Amino acid sequence: MKKIIIILFIILFQKSIIAQNNENIVTSDIDNFWTTYDRINSTNDSITKNKILQTEYIDKASSGLKAMIQARRYTPEQYIYAINNYPLFWNSIREKTKNIHSYSNEIEKGIKSLKLIYPDLKPAKVYFTIGVFRSNGTTVDNKVLIGSEMALTDSTVIVSEFPESLNYFKDYIATNPIQNLPFLNVHEYIHTQQNTTIGNSLLAQTVIEGVAEYVATLALNIDSPNPQISFGEKNEESIKEAFSKEMFSPHFNNWLWNDSNNKFKMRDLAYYVGYSIAKNFYLKSNEKNEAVKEMIELDYADQEELMRFVNQSEYFQKGLEKYEKDFNSNRPIIKEILPFDNGCQQVDPKTEKITINFSSIMDDRFRGFDYGPLGEENVLRVQEFLGFSEDKKSVSIKVELEPNKRYQLTLSNRFRDTDGIPIEPFLIDITTKSD
Repeated sequence: MKKIIIILFIILFQKSIIAQNNENIVTSDIDNFWTTYDRINSTNDSITKNKILQTEYIDKASSGLKAMIQARRYTPEQYIYAINNYPLFWNSIREKTKNIHSYSNEIEKGIKSLKLIYPDLKPAKVYFTIGVFRSNGTTVDNKVLIGSEMALTDSTVIVSEFPESLNYFKDYIATNPIQNLPFLNVHEYIHTQQNTTIGNSLLAQTVIEGVAEYVATLALNIDSPNPQISFGEKNEESIKEAFSKEMFSPHFNNWLWNDSNNKFKMRDLAYYVGYSIAKNFYLKSNEKNEAVKEMIELDYADQEELMRFVNQSEYFQKGLEKYEKDFNSNRPIIKEILPFDNGCQQVDPKTEKITINFSSIMDDRFRGFDYGPLGEENVLRVQEFLGFSEDKKSVSIKVELEPNKRYQLTLSNRFRDTDGIPIEPFLIDITTKSD
């Protein structure tokens, strides 16, 4: 009888612990997804499928899933397409996602370890959602949002149905993400403590991610499990040299949230650069807990503060002011516009083609046009984008002009050269002559 009482006490205690964990870890969206999945697969009617998705999954969504859907712009059509086209994948991850409760204690333990090195830790909730392959983890305000369809995978997951556009996901699955779930959660939890998670430059975003990555290793007392870190340590100088040329760019695509289709054949290498900056800063600091606090609470949007922090880490050989000067002096410029000079007030209204010549070889994957200061009424509309020249040093557009009218068109900094360096936004401002 005494043994039975003890066993009952242990069971009740374990249930109590799980209940406490569930206060901070929300998994209801996983259960709702599989109910929805089964019902969708029970019908061939597309209208019924959409109705089921709406009523059984989206309408019952936790606040975390609602935030994830908004943050990653998931649509019902994307969910239905994924459910219809990847059955082998979904069946191969089903049990992994349904076993999420077995990780609750490890995740809670990791968060408590984080609080030991950062006592000012503010509470946040962890939501295990299921999305459509755009995020393994992100944050919105005080919510950690885990994309379970990505984070709860390993190398046994079936990916044969995936198109080439999901190659980045295949690369990620190969790293056995589910084995590193506590680390991912602590990394994302740190983002909820930072004053911003979106930087206004590559350098800012790199430090945001790097601080979360390095502080997570401190909290858990383990090495980062992400392959970018070990790869970066073996290729540090070449990575540092390439990164230093782009660090002041507003574009992240060569360094963050990309795939392995780049010159290093390794995705997300900004994580390594940011990790190394944070590590250097921490190791050079005398007060370690104060260093953690300063890293997490840094105003990443303040360029002066950010540069001070990075300079103090001494990660780069020169002060950032020198790199910033080099960046600005190396930006591509618009050499000329044909068949008229920019600012011309006697442009022939019969002109149908405009060519812009650049000082550098441009990356033909990127371009961007915007209104000028006079707005939509005076915009020089691009009737057709005629493309880049063979040498990629010029671009042509087709236009339609009216007599005696002022036109403006801004070439945005989405135009960039093959090193990823963007142009300064450039205003085309012309006036056509009368007939």
